[in-house]
Amino acid sequence: MKRRKNIISLLLSLALICCLAWPSYFWTKENVASLTRWHNSKLSPIIMIPGSSATENRFDSLVELINKNSFRKHSLLKVKVWNSGKITYKGKINPKDNEPFIVVGFENNHDGYSNILKQAKMFNQAFDQLTARYDFNNFKGIGHSNGGLVYTVFLEKYFNEDDTQIKKLMTIGSPFNFAEKSVANKTQMLANFIKNKKKLPTNLTVYSVAGTKNYESDGLVPLDSVEAGKYVYQNQVKSYTEITVTGVNAQHSSLPQNTQIVNLIKQYIMDDNVNNKDKLNNNSNPLDTGNKHPN
Repeated sequence: MKRRKNIISLLLSLALICCLAWPSYFWTKENVASLTRWHNSKLSPIIMIPGSSATENRFDSLVELINKNSFRKHSLLKVKVWNSGKITYKGKINPKDNEPFIVVGFENNHDGYSNILKQAKMFNQAFDQLTARYDFNNFKGIGHSNGGLVYTVFLEKYFNEDDTQIKKLMTIGSPFNFAEKSVANKTQMLANFIKNKKKLPTNLTVYSVAGTKNYESDGLVPLDSVEAGKYVYQNQVKSYTEITVTGVNAQHSSLPQNTQIVNLIKQYIMDDNVNNKDKLNNNSNPLDTGNKHPN
């Protein structure tokens, strides 16, 4: 009889513990979920797309330069979209980092308009997965060379600003008219960009950065081809600004690690540096063409 009472007492104690633990479990779970949503609502990543022949490692030096003198270190997450549709990740976003860098590269990183269209579709797949995984509601974009063209296709064809807001976009040495030196000879790509420009987000701030070795090209992309971006973005987005950098590392392949462009990114793209009043270094100011077109 005594043993039976002990068993009943033990069962009652266990039942009491379960009754107390059950609400606590759900409270803890809900609290963690709430904190996660709070963090994600503050998350505003900078998503970068490299140019043709480049990989998801293209911006390593750029991120290293930005982190070198930054008060807060920024995470680097590398994403690769394979031709099979598989998406792989390398690196991570640190829990307290509200402005990480995310680089999206492609197995198909070849040049040409047909491949740019394919890459834009691949980027859209990666973007959908990133927003589902990290639940951010706004971001900034940087595209080097063809990466800026991929961004343009993405914004015109796939992007839905009702779901996520793109606040700023910087294209670096992007050949909107490929190798053509005159906009009078429009490529099919540029013609399509202009045709579909009304689909661009109207609340977007765009910076188009060109590098020049001789005020005609950056050694690969004609300056006029970069400046053709104004026929796509000007008077369509909130503001469009053209900036030209010269001097050391102004050639096409060196632009992502050009210190002037790093400073431009810190001043115009990054929220963290704006909040900390991080200004351009007076000794490395870029040559601004003055072609600023707020709409």
